[in-house]
Amino acid sequence: MLIYPLESLCYIHLNGDTITALLSFPISYSEAVWENMARMCVKTQRLDVAKICLGNMGHARGAKALREAEQEPEQEARVAVLAIQLGMLEDAERLYKACKRYDLLNKFYQASNQWQKAIETAEAHDRVHLRTTYYNYAKHLEATGEQSLALTHYEKSDTHRFEVPRMLSEDLQALENYVNKMKDKSLWKWWAQYLESQSDMESALKYYALAQDYFSLVRVHCFQGNIQKAAEIANETGNWAASYHLARQYESQDDIKQAVHFYTRAQAFNNAIRLCKDNNLDDQLMNLALLSSPEDMIEAACYYEEKGEQMDRAVMLYHKAGHFSKALELAFATQQFGALQLIAEDLDDKSDPALLARCSDFFIEHAQYEKAMELLLTAKKYHEALQLCLKQNLTITEEMAEKMTVCKDSKDLSEEAQRELLEQIADCCMRQGNYYLATKKYTQAGNKLKAMRALLKSGDTKKIVFFAGVSREREIYIMAANYLQSLDWRKDPEIMKNIISFYTKGRALDLLAGFYDACAQVEIDEYQNYEKAQGALTEAYKCLSKAKTRSPLEEESKLAHLQSKMTLIKRFIHARRVYSEDPKEAVRQCELLLAEQDFDNAIRPGDVLGFLVEHYVQVQEFQMAYRYLEEMQKRIPPMNLSYYVTPQTIEAVHRGVGIPISRTLVPEQMCHSSMENKEVEEEVADEVEDP
Repeated sequence: MLIYPLESLCYIHLNGDTITALLSFPISYSEAVWENMARMCVKTQRLDVAKICLGNMGHARGAKALREAEQEPEQEARVAVLAIQLGMLEDAERLYKACKRYDLLNKFYQASNQWQKAIETAEAHDRVHLRTTYYNYAKHLEATGEQSLALTHYEKSDTHRFEVPRMLSEDLQALENYVNKMKDKSLWKWWAQYLESQSDMESALKYYALAQDYFSLVRVHCFQGNIQKAAEIANETGNWAASYHLARQYESQDDIKQAVHFYTRAQAFNNAIRLCKDNNLDDQLMNLALLSSPEDMIEAACYYEEKGEQMDRAVMLYHKAGHFSKALELAFATQQFGALQLIAEDLDDKSDPALLARCSDFFIEHAQYEKAMELLLTAKKYHEALQLCLKQNLTITEEMAEKMTVCKDSKDLSEEAQRELLEQIADCCMRQGNYYLATKKYTQAGNKLKAMRALLKSGDTKKIVFFAGVSREREIYIMAANYLQSLDWRKDPEIMKNIISFYTKGRALDLLAGFYDACAQVEIDEYQNYEKAQGALTEAYKCLSKAKTRSPLEEESKLAHLQSKMTLIKRFIHARRVYSEDPKEAVRQCELLLAEQDFDNAIRPGDVLGFLVEHYVQVQEFQMAYRYLEEMQKRIPPMNLSYYVTPQTIEAVHRGVGIPISRTLVPEQMCHSSMENKEVEEEVADEVEDP
């Protein structure tokens, strides 16, 4: 074990193992040695060792300060406290700056009487404590007799309103000069109160006026007996406290009118009402009660009721105060129908159901059914409201329907009763022609089929398509598709797309097949496009072959019919295609088609016959052309011939066979056109002949 001389302990570098070994020696070191070791702890920031040193030094204050400093988060701040206790002020200042604890540095400067540095630190880094620093410095200056500087720093700390009067309380002239110089309302008011305490009323009034302390002005004027001046101030300023004080003065002098007036300006309505009741000022009482609290309104209403006069005022006040039951009872008793209507408008679902029912009965008796229905709905008497609506043929608005709709979480009605009520509302809307609202209520009731039927009656295609899309039910898909088929789907590809989509989603392949068949017929009738018709029939055949029908025989019959139709159309398409290469074959095929038994069900006769007429005109075999033209006349009405052959072709056929053309074979418009041309030619010839 190493033993160090006592004289050299103060020079040992205190690192871990060495200081532990030193402290384990059972030697009583002198206080100076422990102090030197504590100073070394400031340099090495070994606070654990410093505590032992301070204990051996008997430095109780330092040990306490060090223990309290443990709450500081920065190591340097804790070490700075040790440095201060050991008198190492420069080290303490350096440590506070190092950890940027300017609040502690500010306190350090104040404690060490370095006020200029404290103020500079507060202004630059510790502004949260700036006013406190100014105040402490002012207290220091006041203690040292430097009142002028102290006054300045009291102002900077914003404590001059009470500290300066306290400081200058022994020098009243200086205090008065300061008050006049600062022009501060608080100081003026304080000085006025001081002057009043000294019975200098005129000067006090002057400073109260400067401070705009109207209550004190009125109070002093009343004390001096100048109540008229006090009334002028209260009326001009409208100050509540001043008006109240003046009202009490007038009341003490039995000037009731002025007392009521100033109580009203002070909004002390209960006092004003008390005076009106005591002095039978009924008109003023009503106005005051309407401005006052509900309690005061009820008190005034009781007053009118007890007097038995002006019961309409009592009803109105009970109503305004929210005492609806009493207001209605009094209105019924005194037959005030106008008041009843006003009261009923303010009734809500929190009102007494019996009261609501009584009001509704009153309105029914006086044929005001809409008011009665509103009250029944408010009272949650939904069935009674609906019956009233049906009986009196009242139109159900969306707002009324929503009020009748009970939320799912409600305990007033069971789920089954809620659904029944919703369907009844929807039925009523259907009878009134409000299909949109009926759809909504049927949907809320969970009856989507009825909702769809209501929507179909509205004829709103967009909503029908949307509803079918979101419902995702087979029957609704089919209903929507059936409706869309009733529209002009030929001109709107979007409608056609929806029809196909809905029939497909609804698994109604037989209906879809029928739609494709209809599409094929449209292509033939309107556009003579047999190629597209053939494609549509192919789709129809596919759908029908997949469809599940109740009668297999019926399905086979329909498939056979479609197959026959497709075959005939295919033969006609082929004939038209090969015409350019082999006209004779094309003509032969068309003649064979005319001999088919079901020919008319697949192909329009006019298309085939017209094709043959045009062919024989081109090859100038007019007898054959005339023969087929005659056959067309037998099968097709004369006015429709122009759909299949042109008027020029008809004329060419008749010229070729030498037979005059019949007027029935030529469209009327063409005849008119020929006549007009002839008349124009005659007019031109006449003009040429007449110079």
